[in-house]
Amino acid sequence: MRPVVILSNRLVQLFFVSHLTLHHHHSGFSNDPSGEMAPTPSPVDGFPTLTSRSQAETEQVLLKHLPEPGAKDEPILQKTSHMQFLVRNLVQGFPARYISQDASQPWLMFWTVQAFSVLQVALDPANKQRIIDKVMAWQHPGGGFGGGPGQAAHLLPTYAAVCTLAIVGRPGPRGGWDQIDREQMYKFFLSLKQKDGSFLVAHHSEVDVRGIYCLLTVATLLDLLTPELVEGTAAFIASCQTYEGGFASSSLPSYSLAGPILPSPAPRPPLGEAHGGYTFCALASWVLLQSYIVQSREKPTIDLKNLLRWLVHMQGTEVELGGFKGRTNKLVDGCYSWWCGGAFGLLEALGVGGLQNAESDEVPIDTGFGKVKALQEYILYAGQHQLEACATNLPIGTKLTHRNADASIVAQHHVFPSNVRKHQLLEAWQPSKCDTPLTNLTMTHTEVMAAHFYGQQIPARVRQTGSTNGNA
Repeated sequence: MRPVVILSNRLVQLFFVSHLTLHHHHSGFSNDPSGEMAPTPSPVDGFPTLTSRSQAETEQVLLKHLPEPGAKDEPILQKTSHMQFLVRNLVQGFPARYISQDASQPWLMFWTVQAFSVLQVALDPANKQRIIDKVMAWQHPGGGFGGGPGQAAHLLPTYAAVCTLAIVGRPGPRGGWDQIDREQMYKFFLSLKQKDGSFLVAHHSEVDVRGIYCLLTVATLLDLLTPELVEGTAAFIASCQTYEGGFASSSLPSYSLAGPILPSPAPRPPLGEAHGGYTFCALASWVLLQSYIVQSREKPTIDLKNLLRWLVHMQGTEVELGGFKGRTNKLVDGCYSWWCGGAFGLLEALGVGGLQNAESDEVPIDTGFGKVKALQEYILYAGQHQLEACATNLPIGTKLTHRNADASIVAQHHVFPSNVRKHQLLEAWQPSKCDTPLTNLTMTHTEVMAAHFYGQQIPARVRQTGSTNGNA
């Protein structure tokens, strides 16, 4: 049953609330069905450092969130509490401490409306229009969107603004979609292009693979992806992979900061550190570029096996409740539930891992490489703030970024189909309830916006669910 929630400035009316539960007790790592054994702390070498002390403190905080041994409580996604947190931000405005995020207004809006979407909460038309008008005020006359009215265009807020419009926007006057200046947007993208296939995130700014992901996602949604735009981009992304297997923010065009630019055939030095956020963005960009990679002369490649190894090692141990860390020897953090956890779905799209050849009628949730059940428990036990939203690592505080990342990964990591059951699942498929790791939007919002800009009909299964932007 789909929840029907009407939000207005004066009224929040919830007609139906469902809870996501895990039907097996913690932990996602333990083989002990009674759950009586306490997780073993991380080993130490007898030489305490700031890093080792922070690790021990974090483990103690995380363990406090587990229920008592023998307890029958199941972890529950507290949808009502999350909704109240989001409504307060949307209707009353953000707390004063968010003033430091003035240049991130599109992100705050996107995280809010995407969280509503993942929680199956529908906004009323008046609030949708308020959001659309707000987003369009951020559009830069030279193309793209800035972090606020009158601010310079930047690839990251451009992604957040367009994805917000994918959720609440629509075609037609004041709908947002047809008011996007696609011609100027494309010119803005090209103006950021570098000779090596990379992109600056903004004029007079730096190269960052996160910006490339934002550009490619927007270009894909708005039908702006061209060979001219992405020439050399796949090769640049491949150059960002480090020896660990993950991806850094960029590679450098020379072996020293003062050195000459390397000729095209020369290997580029991956001097950065592998990081969960960069890795997700690089891998998602790689998937978005597959049709161009196949047709390119260079045929760049990435080391998928080493990448998988790195991602698996980023998941925390049992004492860390199965959360993900963003870098080697760092603390687990809620946002990496998405950045690292979401990457497994992308690897499956590339044919690495997954359950494509499964033949049994039911497939255990942890058959894949990552410990999915443990990740869900980390989010639901430790990530949820007692009163409001989802938290990071230490101290346990509420952040909108982590609330959205945590909810997105819970929506993605829930069930694996087998080949035998595919026809049954296709019959019951509800794209409005599935968050795709490629865009971090629901399948419905991705398909409906793309169908508009590509001049295609909305898929029949989307129309049949009544989940188009006009009524969802």
